[in-house]
Amino acid sequence: MGRLYLYIVLLSMTLDSPLPSAETKSMSRLSPAKRFIAILLLTSPVVPMLWAESGYASWYGGKFQGRKTASGEIFDTHQLTAAHKTLPFGSIVRVTNQENGKSVEVRINDRGPFVEGRIIDLSMAAAMEIGMLGSGVAPVEIEVLKRGPEDERVEGQDYSDSISIQVASFQDPNNAEDLLRRLRRKGFSSHMEMSSSGHHRVVILDVEEDELERTIEQLSDLGHSSVLVRRHF
Repeated sequence: MGRLYLYIVLLSMTLDSPLPSAETKSMSRLSPAKRFIAILLLTSPVVPMLWAESGYASWYGGKFQGRKTASGEIFDTHQLTAAHKTLPFGSIVRVTNQENGKSVEVRINDRGPFVEGRIIDLSMAAAMEIGMLGSGVAPVEIEVLKRGPEDERVEGQDYSDSISIQVASFQDPNNAEDLLRRLRRKGFSSHMEMSSSGHHRVVILDVEEDELERTIEQLSDLGHSSVLVRRHF
């Protein structure tokens, strides 16, 4: 009732009162009804629009427990985290199992899954929350509740004194995923990052100083001679 009263007041203001000088030129040519709608848009509280995506979720754990994720964090399958191909690290996502309606909120801290048709890889704890531990794969909808910073580094994570190698950068995520799989088959601990410009970068994290030259030579032998060495201090 209060909101309806506000709309009536705004309508009377729109029809009878002069607009602020800064808006007069752009809005004075609008009809009264359109001016009313415009003022409602300007005065109504902004509600963030959630980005949503549907597809299949899987989960991972086991041999990945204790390993470093693409964000630099240590993977703990007992935490509510997930891997996504492009969302910035630190993003908070609600995942809903479309088979049973159960939902869980997870934080993106890794890259994946790299299987066609799958859109998110959940930790074991998250998979348990939405009842897909036994099936392994389930149809889900994901909604972004909070988008993480565009910088691929995770706040609070120590990146000092580390070396990474950027092997290549692609606009097409499929090309990045293809290279990622090929490098992993060759034994490289490769990951995919999303840059602020929207490019998908394939990188090898935490390269030891005494292994740097040999790693660069191995990549060159595979046809990747123009790599970028990144030193974090």
